[in-house]
Parts: sequence; structure tokens; C-alpha cells
Amino acid sequence: MDPVFFFELSGESKDMPKAEAERCIEAECARHRIIGTGPGYLIASFPEDRLDCLAERIALTHSIGRYLGSYDPDDIGGLSSIELPRGTFAIRAKRFEGMMKDLDSQKLIRDAGDLLSKNNDVNLRDPEIIVKMQLCDKVHLFIEERSIDRNIMEKRKVSERPFFSPISLHPKYARALINLTGAKRGDVVLDPFCGTGGLVIEAAEMGMRAVASDFDEDMVLGCRENMDFYGLELHDHDVIDIRDIPDRFSDIDVVVTDPPYGRSTKTGGDDALGIQKSAMSSIPKVLRPGGKAGIILPYEADASTMELDAVFRQHVHGSLSRHYHVFRNSGH
Repeated sequence: MDPVFFFELSGESKDMPKAEAERCIEAECARHRIIGTGPGYLIASFPEDRLDCLAERIALTHSIGRYLGSYDPDDIGGLSSIELPRGTFAIRAKRFEGMMKDLDSQKLIRDAGDLLSKNNDVNLRDPEIIVKMQLCDKVHLFIEERSIDRNIMEKRKVSERPFFSPISLHPKYARALINLTGAKRGDVVLDPFCGTGGLVIEAAEMGMRAVASDFDEDMVLGCRENMDFYGLELHDHDVIDIRDIPDRFSDIDVVVTDPPYGRSTKTGGDDALGIQKSAMSSIPKVLRPGGKAGIILPYEADASTMELDAVFRQHVHGSLSRHYHVFRNSGH
């Protein structure tokens, strides 16, 4: 029987962290089972040898750990069946977005510690095992095994690249968009508005074959420069208008892109809305049947050219929101 793992999700965008975790599990684990989800967490079983692969690609999760159990705060009897690995332990509690704020977390820690200490000694200063307690819809306990290193993605943010534009997705959200499509290692992933290369950098970092195009030659050259800077390879690239990509690319597994909106562009003199409409027309023509597209737009788009699998809204500032769309190409 496969072990059960607890995903401590971030609270950055409603439903998007959970969906990203599910798609990553599907992409990396041929055998898996989603056991439960709730505010700030996902519980799933899969082979232990897939844990590193998941931890290396996931973006909107804080940590992944061995699931111990869940209980209501007024009934901790279920904890009596939990057995910790050998070693001293301490419990660290965290509320998800202020939930269960009326409960005394220190009392919860003491009560849980009393039950878990039947076979293990408590060591608050230098424990061998850290049991994490997440307070949300219930009290959840897990042993953290992988902490997601956000600093790695910070080192690839726009200002750290040799060629950059001030308007670009943070690597964390670029990676999340790719993951939401369920892209697998080895898939061909195209960004037809590559800009400085934020999306193709993350695709290549995750073992996918990155393809970049843009109408602006300077952007394509800059994208190549950034890929070289990180020691990554572009599978293919071209300077081409979004309307012409079906003449250049075909049988693409995944398209991920953040088309221009509310900013100047050189693409054929069109306004942003015209460019977005051209993108929605051209993208399904380059995708293989069943291929996925992750597209960010400032509104929820009409899905007439592809099947809409999901859309996630992220507030940016003021009246600007990003809508992360996941489409499926239903063409044959």
C-alpha cells in the first residue's frame, strides 16, 4: 500500500493551489489516489519514490509530509492510534488564514503531545521529528518531509535575468500555469508570446521541451539569452506573428502563454483585445488533439474555440485580475 502524504497549500489564490497539486500528482504518478481536500490542504497517496519529483516542480505548496491523521479539536481520541517513527519530537502549529482563531493552539499542542509521547520523548529545542499541526476545517497532523524552496524561484525572477522587461510573470506563477495544464516531462511546451522567456524557462527547468516565439525579434533574442544564462535549451524558436503560428508549429502538447493586455505591443499594430482574439483562434490549430492550453487573460474568456477545463482568478491590484484558463483542444 502506498504511503499517504499531506500537502500544505499556500493561500495565494482560491482553488488554484489545490488544482496545481492535483495536476502535478497526475503528471508525475501513474498510480495515485486523492484522499481528501479542504481549506489549505490536500491528502493523497502515491509511491514514495515520486515524492522528490513532485516537490521539485510544485509552486503553490509550502510543504509535503507524511500524513498522520485528522481530528476535531474537541475529540482527540483518534490520536491514540498514531505511531511516530523513532526519535524525539516537537509539535509546531499553524492556522490556515486565521481559521480556528478562538482555539488555544498551545493547549492543542499539549494535549496532542501527551498522547504522542507514549513511545517518543518530547524535545522542544532540538527534536529529531517535527510534527506539523495545521488548523483549518479540522486539526491535521503530518511530518514534514519536503519543504518547497521558494528562494530558487526568486533567483529566476525578472530582475535577476540579463534581459528583462518590468512586465512579466513571477516564476512561481509561470510554473503554476504550466502545472495546471498537467504537462509532463518530455512534453513540447510552446509560448507564442515568449517575451523575456519566463514561461519557457520554467518549462525547461521541469524537464519539458521548451519552444518560444514572439512577433518582436528583440524578445526572442532576449529569451534565448536568458535561457543560455540559466544553462537551459530551447527545443525550437522563431520570430513569428501569433496569427501565423499554425503555419510554423503543429502537434504541440501544451501551449502556455500570457498575451499582452493593457500595454503597448508591436504585434501587427493590433490592440491588445485583437491580439487576444487572434491567440484564441490560432492556439488550437497548433495543439495536438487533446492537448492543453494555459492562457492568462484579464477577463474570463469565451471558450468557443476550445473546451474550458478550468479557470482561476487571481487579484493583482486595483481593478486588474488575472484569469488563469486551462483549455483542452477537442479537435481531431
